[in-house]
Amino acid sequence: MKFKESKSIYLQIADRINDEILQGQYAEEGRIPSVREYAATVEVNANANTVVRTYDYLQGQEIIYNKRGIGYFVSAGAKDRIITLRKDIFLHEELPEFFRQVSALDIPIKEIEKMYKEYLTQQ
Repeated sequence: MKFKESKSIYLQIADRINDEILQGQYAEEGRIPSVREYAATVEVNANANTVVRTYDYLQGQEIIYNKRGIGYFVSAGAKDRIITLRKDIFLHEELPEFFRQVSALDIPIKEIEKMYKEYLTQQ
């Protein structure tokens, strides 16, 4: 996994796990890889503490939970929770920056709307 310098590694790993949950790679109430297994997957096996931090973060978000001695599992409702959290981030952090750019570059909203409609037809 290639990491960006602009965001903490544990958050990038959390994003990846969230993506995998959304894609159905890990089912709700299903087990996810152990810390060591996942560290090997993302090639941070020299620092499994990073994955521990990721799992702690995801537990705090109620995306996963730990069954002592058994492992980590995807929480019921995790997909809906991930979508809700991501929508909130998009609407309150990314979209205002998008609007700032649209305004600064004087891009007509009709052009954005046209491109969006074209995008939807390609899906």
